[in-house]
Amino acid sequence: MNNIEGLVKGYLSGKGLFMVAVRISAAGKITVLIDSNTGVTIEECAELSRYIESSLDRDVEDYELQVSSPGLDMPFLVIEQYRKNQGRQVEVIGTDGNKNRGILKNVTDGGFELEVPVKTGKGTKGKAAEQETTDISFNYEQVKSAREIVTFK
Repeated sequence: MNNIEGLVKGYLSGKGLFMVAVRISAAGKITVLIDSNTGVTIEECAELSRYIESSLDRDVEDYELQVSSPGLDMPFLVIEQYRKNQGRQVEVIGTDGNKNRGILKNVTDGGFELEVPVKTGKGTKGKAAEQETTDISFNYEQVKSAREIVTFK
């Protein structure tokens, strides 16, 4: 597995892409997930797949290779995904089981902040209640899962 991770990291270096995960099943299925701040094209996945295949010997090992980007509903696995989604609406489930939704901001190597709405009172007739926000700080160790909230308008 370290060999494949090394191949992927070496290939992606300087291309504006980053590795999210490499998984190898007992049955020989290799799954490589990559991403970038602007998304990943099918051609980028195909190029990486060809590179990996050219570096492995099918006579030594039988394997199935899949290279793709993470799905929209997949939780974040690496800090780069937090950075990519800074300023976007996300859902964070803490290790304490609490679920928070808000705007992801101030992403650092140690953690991030989530700007969440706080209701300040009841709205008047025909008007919604004013909404203020507050920031909740998280260390990555406090996060069970985090993912982007996809909305269609």
